[in-house]
Amino acid sequence: MNRRTLLGASGALLAAPVVAQPGFPNRSIRLIVPWPPGGSTDGQLRALAEVATRHLGQPVIIENRGGAAGTMAAQMMAAEQRGDGYLVGQLPVTAFRYPMMSSRPTWDPMRDFTYIIHLTGYLFGVVVKADSPWQTWQQFLDYAKANPGKVAYGSPGIGSTLHITMERIGAERGIEFLHVPFRGGADNAQSLLSGQTQAMADSTSWAPLVDGGQFRLLVTWGAERAKRYPNVPTLRESGIDIVSASPYGLAGPKGIDPGIVRVLHDAFKAALHDPAHLAVLERFDMPVVYMNSDDYRSSVQRTIEEEGAVIRRLNLRLN
Repeated sequence: MNRRTLLGASGALLAAPVVAQPGFPNRSIRLIVPWPPGGSTDGQLRALAEVATRHLGQPVIIENRGGAAGTMAAQMMAAEQRGDGYLVGQLPVTAFRYPMMSSRPTWDPMRDFTYIIHLTGYLFGVVVKADSPWQTWQQFLDYAKANPGKVAYGSPGIGSTLHITMERIGAERGIEFLHVPFRGGADNAQSLLSGQTQAMADSTSWAPLVDGGQFRLLVTWGAERAKRYPNVPTLRESGIDIVSASPYGLAGPKGIDPGIVRVLHDAFKAALHDPAHLAVLERFDMPVVYMNSDDYRSSVQRTIEEEGAVIRRLNLRLN
């Protein structure tokens, strides 16, 4: 059977029980998390890896490689001549944007990766210190507009979904923000706590500080209000027609054998729906956004087209 037939067939094969690929896996599998330890992505993928280990019969080992706005896994996988299933990694939307923002792209999302399974998405939001003068999102926007370039916000990096969405908000409302990129949520939060920045745009790494009364959550970016924060409005409710969740999945280097892709997909799918993993998703307000290997690849093509339009409109460039 060819690759399309094996991975397609209306998902029928992927829905079947795991059929072991001879000899795979016979050693540990590396799962690259392109963020520092401690954030929502790290927590989610550690929980997933723990359950997947039981299904695969070999350890799934997390390797944190933070920096470059979450593209380190993409860089590592693109450097491989051919995948064997023992190296996989998370691909945030940044991995699809960077080649379009660079004059010298070092990977092609449609050629250099084998897509395994789509998993989930984030709850994003903007927080400020609890003692800041801004009680509402609108007050924050009004101040930023009246003080061009004086309101600094932190994000996970240049070209990240948080960065691009904040720039879209600024462009729509005529606001000039000062963007400060960080390697991860911990550094971003520390900058806000120390007063070096005035706001933090990130996933729910800010949640413990919001719950502890140190940060104030002004807005979330989902299609609906977050279950944990029902009193906090969404961007749409504030008059900005943007929904931003940056969904993601797992991939490997190009050329992984379809039988190995099937084994990995089925193990990670079982882990995705395992109660222990679902409890972690619930804690981080992250929904299940499952896609099989073929559907995931198709969604990447659509994402590239949609994100390319935004990048051209905002004229975003890395070099």
